[in-house]
Amino acid sequence: MNRMELIAPCHFGLEAVLKREIDDLGYDVCEVSDGRVTFIGDAEAIARVNIWSRTAERILLKVGEFDAYTFEDLYQGTKRIGWEEYIPKDGRFWVAKAASVKSKLFSPSDIQSIMKKAMVDRMRETYKIERFEESGDNYPIRVFIHKDRVTVALDTTGDSLHKRGYRKLTAKAPIAENLASALIMLTPWRADRVLVDPFCGSGTFPIEAAMMALNIAPGMNRGFTARRWEHIVPGSIWKDAYEEAKDEMLSDIETDIQGFDVDDEMVRISRENARLAGVDKFIHFQRRDVADLSHPKKYGFIITNPPYGERLSDKDEVGALYDVIGERYRALDSWSMYLITAYEDAEKHLGRKADKNRKIYNGMMQTRFYSYMGPKPPKRNVR
Repeated sequence: MNRMELIAPCHFGLEAVLKREIDDLGYDVCEVSDGRVTFIGDAEAIARVNIWSRTAERILLKVGEFDAYTFEDLYQGTKRIGWEEYIPKDGRFWVAKAASVKSKLFSPSDIQSIMKKAMVDRMRETYKIERFEESGDNYPIRVFIHKDRVTVALDTTGDSLHKRGYRKLTAKAPIAENLASALIMLTPWRADRVLVDPFCGSGTFPIEAAMMALNIAPGMNRGFTARRWEHIVPGSIWKDAYEEAKDEMLSDIETDIQGFDVDDEMVRISRENARLAGVDKFIHFQRRDVADLSHPKKYGFIITNPPYGERLSDKDEVGALYDVIGERYRALDSWSMYLITAYEDAEKHLGRKADKNRKIYNGMMQTRFYSYMGPKPPKRNVR
């Protein structure tokens, strides 16, 4: 099983960011489609991409692909997959999620039950047993059906990759960690530039930025389903991948990363989450209203997820808030601003049309990522 086809789902609209990330990790991308990137890797890739990806939802090991127009086609196609190569006799296996788009088969529960039956029948014939105890390790399966083409994969990750392990306390409407990272990666921000989030909530943007600055692998302090799949990814590979993550961490860098919130409790939560992430010494959190936003330095960045209106009952109040955001941004010297929002009148109240705006799906909600790009700082003389 040296060469494997691996699938990395992501937020819709962020496929290019994930592709670049996988390229940078050294793996060959073979397909980019809506909400996913497919690439070629080996057992080491399963470990390394799970540990290092900041933007993927999970890493799936593709085990089969076939056309299915009827449930009989689905049963036979599933049964033809060599499940015994992946799942041991005592393995616990189930179809964790089934999704269908523009296909004749569309009932998730029926897809799940028929595929489970086909898997059991295949493994019963292979292992020569009638009943499976399923007392061993977990082997969750995910299936996508698009235009009657079925893609079947094993989930190597388990809990979604956005769960880094540091966010024990959250705001009412937190932005997912992998979405926050991807949005930062869409900007030209680097660790030597100022970053301010004036609506920091539980601290996700500042914490993810600090982890990037320190080159902290987002998955280095969590586990993965495939860690127990010794026959697919040996323990020595996981050990080496975790060691690599530790060795690549930086420690003595200077940052100017700040998170503000009008709510004292949110500031407390942000500080605690940053402590758990190991980056509390590199971020300044403070109770401050956006109306008081200022900074003496030039060429900084605002990157933020302000309220959209779902969290404020009065639309006029939302508009007034965006008026203030625009006013404070214009008062900063040569700064850039990037914000994600579903508020339709954002540009109007911010005071001008964005230089760029990108459609991003935050879960099922369509949002826009507005980019207001300030001037680049002058190049430093290198002697």
